[in-house]
Amino acid sequence: MPAEHSIPEDKSRRTLIIVIAVAAAVLIGGVFYLLMKSSARPPGPPSRLEGAVRPGSPDFEKYGKLIALDETEAYQATSVLGGLQMSLSTTVRNFTGRPITGLEIRAAVLDHQGQPVKERTIVVVPGQRDELEPYKTMTVIVKLDGMKDSDDRANIKMEVTGFTLR
Repeated sequence: MPAEHSIPEDKSRRTLIIVIAVAAAVLIGGVFYLLMKSSARPPGPPSRLEGAVRPGSPDFEKYGKLIALDETEAYQATSVLGGLQMSLSTTVRNFTGRPITGLEIRAAVLDHQGQPVKERTIVVVPGQRDELEPYKTMTVIVKLDGMKDSDDRANIKMEVTGFTLR
């Protein structure tokens, strides 16, 4: 003989199952949100080199021109979230005759008026390397996120903004 089920009993079970399913979905969504949030912005290198020789100082005038940057190249891609990401790349050449123990570089995308659309300053030594030996080279890539396709991107620029020598 088949078991009889009453309609109110089925309705309460269905409600309980729906509540548990919604709670599980919210919990799983929360876990994914926290994982995405924590991995979205990995900690990067510091953006300012402490104790660096800066533009305007006599040492910067003397050694700054001996730290050569090749012509900057740019690559762009659309990010997963729909924004535009540009990667600016150059080769740094050390002609100072001394090891570079700290190197700070500014990368910028400029509009037609020469104003920065997006810019970022990073410390690449120490970071990518402990130091850059005399007469050696190093490739530097700086990623610039958060631009729109409609932004006025007329030019790119990378420059040395600080350094320390041994």
